[in-house]
Amino acid sequence: MSSVLKVEKLNSVYLKIEAEADVRRELTDYFSFEVPGYKFTPQFRNRVWDGKIRLYSYATGQLYVGLYPYLKDWCKRKNVQIVESNEILKKNDLSAAAQDGLIESLDTSITPRDYQIDAFRYAVQYERGLILSPTASGKSLIAYMLVKYYLNMIDNNILIIVPTTSLVEQLYKDFKEYGFDVENNVSRNYHGYEIEEDKRVVISTWQSLYKLPKTFFADFGAVIGDEAHLFKAVSLTKIMTKLTNCEYRIGMTGTLDGTKTHKLVLEGLFGRVNKVVSTKELIDKKQLADLKIICLVLKHTEAESKAIYKEKYHKELEYLAQSEKRNKYIRNLATALNGNTLILFQLVEKHGKDLYELIRTKAGDRKVFFVYGGVDAEQREEVRAITEKSDNAIIVASYGTFSTGINIRNLHNIIFASPSKSRIRNLQSIGRGLRIGDSKETATLYDISDDLTYKDKKNFTLTHFQERINIYNEEGFTYEIHSVDLK
Repeated sequence: MSSVLKVEKLNSVYLKIEAEADVRRELTDYFSFEVPGYKFTPQFRNRVWDGKIRLYSYATGQLYVGLYPYLKDWCKRKNVQIVESNEILKKNDLSAAAQDGLIESLDTSITPRDYQIDAFRYAVQYERGLILSPTASGKSLIAYMLVKYYLNMIDNNILIIVPTTSLVEQLYKDFKEYGFDVENNVSRNYHGYEIEEDKRVVISTWQSLYKLPKTFFADFGAVIGDEAHLFKAVSLTKIMTKLTNCEYRIGMTGTLDGTKTHKLVLEGLFGRVNKVVSTKELIDKKQLADLKIICLVLKHTEAESKAIYKEKYHKELEYLAQSEKRNKYIRNLATALNGNTLILFQLVEKHGKDLYELIRTKAGDRKVFFVYGGVDAEQREEVRAITEKSDNAIIVASYGTFSTGINIRNLHNIIFASPSKSRIRNLQSIGRGLRIGDSKETATLYDISDDLTYKDKKNFTLTHFQERINIYNEEGFTYEIHSVDLK
């Protein structure tokens, strides 16, 4: 006789599972995952954490609603019978004609592309999901279509969560350009703005939300999470779990980090992943700019390699950031390029400021900007606006400020001045340059890496470069590799 598992939907966030103790123990193991890099965390080293994230609670029996399909698959394999006490996940079986009628009724000023319509259809049909669509693919239009739909479908309010104040303003501006009466319908929420209760749509940074009480979130019936890959953070997860009455839950992101843990946390909060289109497909269709990747491997001297090969990762980063030869090479590259150029760095004090000064003093009449976390949203928007009207500006910016959520249509070149192996960071950064502008059809990425190999021991950042190459291969990007003797 097979075991029986009873499932009850407690709210829009959690299921409650009742089963025998041995079944619950198996579920605990099944929904437990090691967090990448956990061995390097203080919590693991101090033996206060085993490095695992557990998505099912043995004690409470709770599991994210979005993981119900995985629970069903597990039960089928284990010959465990599921008994539903109430409806868990809804599916709207709308005919193609009815869906077409919905799309026509949205009355957008811009005609949506096929994949944007596909994303909308999916969200309407399943009510929750994680839409995977590349950077620069027009996710703001998808969000707008969903907002127009939700305004007619539900009586509750609609919450749109974004990571930065720049994105609040950008989305507000986009909605206005699409023909939406933002003045009467949209409230912005971040430092300097207060939520206007008479407006049904709220666009907010997560920083302005996570400390608010649970009662605040009771009025929202739909949530759209932009740049959803960031929602694995504790603060963002807290927001999503407070939205207990929110049945319509759509996340949108350009990429995931490739780990099962990341994917399942997001699917638990929003719903199953739906990949609507790839960057390569959009490039092939000429809907994004052509991408040219030039990898420049800087070969350091044997003496320099010997001096650094026993050092830890952070020491290697500091050495590279403070290398006068390396920084001058980047300066010479940036000032020799034609077109608007974005230079991305990691360390503000130890790298970014020096790069900016080097470039500024050699750039002549070219506009040179320095953007990092200390530059407020209004100034960042000014830089973006100036760059869009220019054709030869240089922006020296930290990854944290310009790799995510900043749209510059007229960006010709990107330089990776700091090494990174992050899949999300790299793809998001590349996406900054793929929007087609009036003066460009091709974007060029200069991926700078460093060869400090000594006695057949590769340095940390050289292996990170190989991981970036793996990402380029997976995405179907073409690239060329050049070795440069850094004298």
